[in-house]
Amino acid sequence: MEVLRLPGLTSYAAAHELQKRVLEDRIADRVGDTLIVLEHEPTITVGRSRSALANVLFPGDWPVVEVERGGDVTLHVPGQIVVYPIAKLVGARQDLHRHLRALEDAVIDVCDALGLEGRRDARNTGVWLTCSDGAVRKVCSVGIACRRWVTWHGLALNVDADLSSFERIRPCGFEAGVMTRLVDHVDVTSADVVPLLTERLVSRLSGP
Repeated sequence: MEVLRLPGLTSYAAAHELQKRVLEDRIADRVGDTLIVLEHEPTITVGRSRSALANVLFPGDWPVVEVERGGDVTLHVPGQIVVYPIAKLVGARQDLHRHLRALEDAVIDVCDALGLEGRRDARNTGVWLTCSDGAVRKVCSVGIACRRWVTWHGLALNVDADLSSFERIRPCGFEAGVMTRLVDHVDVTSADVVPLLTERLVSRLSGP
């Protein structure tokens, strides 16, 4: 699996075009499975959920982009690691729920490596952490699309993102306070997290 790490901050439009190019190449078997890893310029994205657009509250001058992935509204800001796995699902892997669980498992693996206990919520996608006040908050959002059994879109893991940004939306239909970030629980940087996350994604998404 190839890992394509984009430096600096990438506009959502540029990353979306790159995803579409790699997607078409993967469908045609011109390339293998690919992870696109980046941080976005501030952007709000709206998934296919019927209520998603209504959960955009105060976008200000940020772009609001309707996208192909499942799920509700989320946002991307610096300090959040975004990974787009462009992966062909074959054999036993041809199962979208299994693919979503693999993405979550990779993030849970990263949390474990950092001494944190990541968990799933049976009713909501993503990865969650128990905070010092006892509340369970979301540290990673997950949403995918699939074309001809090749997946795109992916996950967004909050490392040291400005959580006040989430007040512009109801993230996945929740109040902004539902979000957390890794630095609220452990001393870590994006430079520390990227190799851990890519390694675990390659492991979880490879093989039969």
